[in-house]
Amino acid sequence: METAQTTSRREAVTGTAAFLTALLGALAGLALWLPYGRRGLFGAFEGERNTDVLLLGLPVLLVGGTVAALAAFAAVRGRWRTALGLAAAVAGLAAVGYGFDVLAGPQTASDCGSPC
Repeated sequence: METAQTTSRREAVTGTAAFLTALLGALAGLALWLPYGRRGLFGAFEGERNTDVLLLGLPVLLVGGTVAALAAFAAVRGRWRTALGLAAAVAGLAAVGYGFDVLAGPQTASDCGSPC
């Protein structure tokens, strides 16, 4: 027999687990961004930088990691519609990331040209 205290405690534990899952996803997104961020922000030849890696790449990977982790959390809990919606959001973020090439390095690092 569930009481109000048992139900609120279960909801608190579920909410805490969801928060920790989202935090873990954001940290995973940050860990994936770090190699690209270092290359894009600290430049290559003559210190050329690509600030889009910071302005677009970091938010896309942080939000993408968070949403992907929450999609997995929803799927584990059996909330398939929520998980499907979150997976669609991850696919949309991936499309934005590929469309804007948010993880691109500085131009000289990726294409040196004919003199090289």
